Amino acid sequence: MKVEGRNSVYELIKSGKEIEKVLVQKDLKDEASKRLINVIRSHRVKVQLVDKYIIEKESTTKHSQGFIGLVSDYEYFDLEDILQATENKDGFVVVLNEIMDPHNLGSIIRVCECAGVDGIVIGKDRCASVTDTVMRISEGAVNHVKIAKITNINSSIEKLKDNGYWVYGAEVGGTEIYKQDLTGKICLVIGGEDSGVKKLTKEKCDGIISIPMFGKVNSLNASVACGIAVYEVVRQRGKTE
Repeated sequence: MKVEGRNSVYELIKSGKEIEKVLVQKDLKDEASKRLINVIRSHRVKVQLVDKYIIEKESTTKHSQGFIGLVSDYEYFDLEDILQATENKDGFVVVLNEIMDPHNLGSIIRVCECAGVDGIVIGKDRCASVTDTVMRISEGAVNHVKIAKITNINSSIEKLKDNGYWVYGAEVGGTEIYKQDLTGKICLVIGGEDSGVKKLTKEKCDGIISIPMFGKVNSLNASVACGIAVYEVVRQRGKTE
C-alpha cells in the first residue's frame, strides 16, 4: 500500500506501524519537507531519495507532495478487539452499512478518529475497503482507529447489543437526533450513499435518529451526516472542552 502526502506520511510514522521505506523527492527545499525528513529518519525509517519523475511515476494520487510511504496492506481488527477495548467504558462504535465511495469512507474515518470513536465496522461485501485513496482522504486517521471488517453487519449489531450497546440508525423519519439520549455505550449505523440504512439492519436497531432538514434538498452526504451524528454524541457526553 502507498501512503502519499506529507500529513499522511507523518501520521503513518506516528502510528508506529512497520514501514518498508519512504520515497522522498530529492530536490525538496521547503522547511516543512525538511522537518518531515528529519522525523522519518529519527524513527529509523529508511528514506530513499529519488528524482521527481520517479515520484510522479509511483504516485497514484498525483498529490504526493514528494513523499510516498510504502507499507503492507491494511490489517483489519476483529469486532472482538473493539469490544474488548471498550469493555470497561462507554464505548462508541460506528457501523457503516454499504458505504461504497472510498472518498466517503476516508472522510468518515477521519471525522470518527477526530471525535474519539473507539471502532468502525465495515462489511466485507458491498463496502469500500481501506486503500491508498482512503488512506490519503483520511489524512492518516486510518492508523489511529480500529477498523473491523466483518461478514455480516446484522450479526455484528446483535453482538454489540449483547455487549451493552444501544444501536441507532441514522435515517430519515426517526426521532430528531437532538432529542434522543445518546449517552452510555452507543453504536451509530450510517447507511450507504444511495440506499441509506438497509431495511433488515434498521429492524435490528434500537431506534432511528434523524437530522432535521430545513432546505429544499432532503438528504446529506454520508460523511457529512456521519460527522453531525458523531459530534452530537460527543456533545451529549460533555467532551466539548
